[in-house]
Amino acid sequence: MTAELYILGTGRRKSSIARVRIKKGNGKIVVNDKDLDSYFPVDRDKGIIRLPMKATKTLGEFDVLVNVKGGGITGQAGAISLGIARALFKSNPSLVESLREGGFLTRDSRMKERKKYGQKGARKSFQWTKR
Repeated sequence: MTAELYILGTGRRKSSIARVRIKKGNGKIVVNDKDLDSYFPVDRDKGIIRLPMKATKTLGEFDVLVNVKGGGITGQAGAISLGIARALFKSNPSLVESLREGGFLTRDSRMKERKKYGQKGARKSFQWTKR
């Protein structure tokens, strides 16, 4: 029985959290026990996920297993991208230059702004009437 060596990376974006595990393989990407193409129907999101591997020229070298929860489709794609980039950096620290250049190791800190009391939303106020 052989122990498979996984390299872990965690990514966050908006309210999504992705736990990414990579290992040497043939480039298969599995998200929440589903194939990448069936979990993400939009090509833009699939591209976002594959970008860190394209930038480091490791596309097809690693199998990627992802558990992601929270948020929406685009937020989950961004979280997975950051998790893959962090795992690639752990697997080979010489890739840091190309990952930094593409901005893949930087966490996007933008979050949804909270609703304020006395207002309809975060910025929008209730309708004002003069009379």
